[in-house]
Amino acid sequence: MATVGLLAGIGKLPVTFLREAKRLGERVVTIAVVDAVEPELAQESDQFYQIKITKLGSILKTLQREGVTEATMLGKVTKEILYGNLGIPDWRALQFLRRVRDRKDDTIMLALVDELADIGVTVLDQTRYLTPLMPAPQVFTKRQPTAAEWDDIRFGFALAKQIGALDIGQTVVVARQAAMAIEAIEGTDACIMRGCALARQGAVVVKTAKPQQDVRFDVPAIGLTTLHSLLEHKGAVLAIEAQRTLFVEQEEVIALADQKGVAICAVSAESLSR
Repeated sequence: MATVGLLAGIGKLPVTFLREAKRLGERVVTIAVVDAVEPELAQESDQFYQIKITKLGSILKTLQREGVTEATMLGKVTKEILYGNLGIPDWRALQFLRRVRDRKDDTIMLALVDELADIGVTVLDQTRYLTPLMPAPQVFTKRQPTAAEWDDIRFGFALAKQIGALDIGQTVVVARQAAMAIEAIEGTDACIMRGCALARQGAVVVKTAKPQQDVRFDVPAIGLTTLHSLLEHKGAVLAIEAQRTLFVEQEEVIALADQKGVAICAVSAESLSR
């Protein structure tokens, strides 16, 4: 039985990975690196630890002690933790922060990949167990986007790809082909709520992978929390990049979207050009 490490943040995605890995016969050691992770992680993992991301030395020692040679990083750990108060970093974390040349997402994550490699841990492709959650182009909901909304999806898709190329974010909110919000340090949900509030109603949310997406980390994902953020300020459409975005809690999300009259679709550059 292989031992897989799971560095878990907030959301359902770590639970989905855990269950699939265990179904395939893996032993899973989970380290919750932030508070408020899903309770199922503690209940279902073979071993479970709560160690804040600022205690990097403790995380690495725990992975070594548990015999972990492969690991994945899943769940929300927003960049604002670098500017917040999570306690005093340990020596390894301080050295890590001194070495990174900037605070861009990819810079930080690639440096963390190197830290894990130093102790003999390979970071897995996040989609290795989760490919079924990456749907092909389609409309999931009963309501189809209108012609004007399709124009906003095309505009938002191109815009999201541009901010992704700059390693800024993966999500944009648009209305009538004007940018209402662009995801930055605040994360997807705050971006959606801010943009939908500015649009007042009828906003279109588009989430894509970065053109240079490294599938070992930060693969875009949506779920119930994403939809709730859109609904809070009467957003109308949620569009994701087909086959490059993880769609968790699909049944619940689609059912709620149908109830509220929201359109959800997966699109690609090819499907949008037809």
